Amino acid sequence: MMSTDNILPDLLLQESELQFERFNNQTAWQLGCKLKELAEEKNVLIAIEVYAFNQNLFSYAMHGTQLDNQHWIKRKRQTVLRFGHSSYYVGQYNQAKNRAFEQQAHINAYEYCAHGGAFPLRIKDCGLVGVVTVSGLPEEEDHQMVIDALTGLVK
Repeated sequence: MMSTDNILPDLLLQESELQFERFNNQTAWQLGCKLKELAEEKNVLIAIEVYAFNQNLFSYAMHGTQLDNQHWIKRKRQTVLRFGHSSYYVGQYNQAKNRAFEQQAHINAYEYCAHGGAFPLRIKDCGLVGVVTVSGLPEEEDHQMVIDALTGLVK
């Protein structure tokens, strides 16, 4: 993955570069299917959600995932929607500040978490329209899975 020294700028660069010219229900479907395809290629079990325009546009739980993955997805998604950055960035940012994200007084740990796997969906010159989230792997791998899928669709 990325070196620890430069991880925050690298994560911000990903958010800046991985933006769509346009995004709609069909794009959400393509993104979700791409994530499923990548997981199958890597032989890993994940749950996937593409949430945009205040609705769930794609959801898939691979055989072997659990209800717990859906709870992680919701908490990661809520973090991105509230803070406008990937859940991995939020976690790394708080780690750099030597604080536990979920233990801050203004954070309800049942509603938010700062573990990698949720990434903001942005339309260039428009802004945040949704979140793509993966749950089931270690946080760095969840995050990278999303980056790999977005890179294939955005670039």
